[in-house]
Amino acid sequence: MDLSTLLIILAIGAVSGWLAGFIRQGYGFGLLGNIIIGILGSFIGSWVFGELGLSLGAGLVGTVARSVIGALILLFLIGLVRKAK
Repeated sequence: MDLSTLLIILAIGAVSGWLAGFIRQGYGFGLLGNIIIGILGSFIGSWVFGELGLSLGAGLVGTVARSVIGALILLFLIGLVRKAK
């Protein structure tokens, strides 16, 4: 993996995490937290859509959409854990 690929992954993660935090108000985690939420959301979204046999399309828009949906799922699960405590 070269530097440009890493920067693209981090940028998509940051945007996806920020969008998910914006949609689910009150769940912003700062820049580093948003990047982590976005990257984990990308894995979750890709897995969920793969298991369901769905596709949102290829390219940047499809990747960001999968990442945001995965990040929203992750934020939902984080909210459940926080309420359980």
